[in-house]
Amino acid sequence: MARAALFDVDGTLADTNHLHVTAWWEAFRQRGHHVQMTAIHHALGRPSSDLIAHVLGEDRDTGQDADISAAHKTLYATYFDRLPALNAAGELLRALAARGWRNVLVTSAGGGELGALRRAIDADDAIVDTASADDVSEGKPAPEPVEHARKLAGVATEQAVFVGDSVWDMQAATRAGVGAVALLCGGIPRADLEKAGASEVYADPADLLTRLDDSLFARVAGEG
Repeated sequence: MARAALFDVDGTLADTNHLHVTAWWEAFRQRGHHVQMTAIHHALGRPSSDLIAHVLGEDRDTGQDADISAAHKTLYATYFDRLPALNAAGELLRALAARGWRNVLVTSAGGGELGALRRAIDADDAIVDTASADDVSEGKPAPEPVEHARKLAGVATEQAVFVGDSVWDMQAATRAGVGAVALLCGGIPRADLEKAGASEVYADPADLLTRLDDSLFARVAGEG
């Protein structure tokens, strides 16, 4: 039976969360907003407009949103030639592919950013598709990105597992009815991830790879 491993990218497979925080912080500063980096960090994983609303509030001047988002993209693009993958990210994808799992990336990244992330992970041979935020009407924590990725893989809900690093990832996976596995490498506390619906929590891709035989992946595949 076909099975799908659905993966968030930033903070899950690539060690990029703090680069995003820095880029967003500078983008806000350039527009006269002095915000705490922790507020930005906890909003990562949401679409740009939702992140800005989360940080500045619904009563902000929304006329600045496009400029702030564009500034973030420009600033973050300066890192494209040196984005770091998390330890064993590519090896984890290949190990799952070898076990018959269809790996699908679930990310808001596109164009040059997605290309840079895929080069960093260096596992294109183990990735069957990418679900973009542009393909759905709502981003995480809405379930649509996860549901879209599952449909791209062509599997039933009970045969899919989502791996992410944020509260929004866990909420999206839970609402989509798929198994939710969390990684701590994105910097979000274990308790927050478990409260949001994570059934298992691992340190990083390397930790999950080492414990794959005892993980949710093994149970879904009927191996554990």
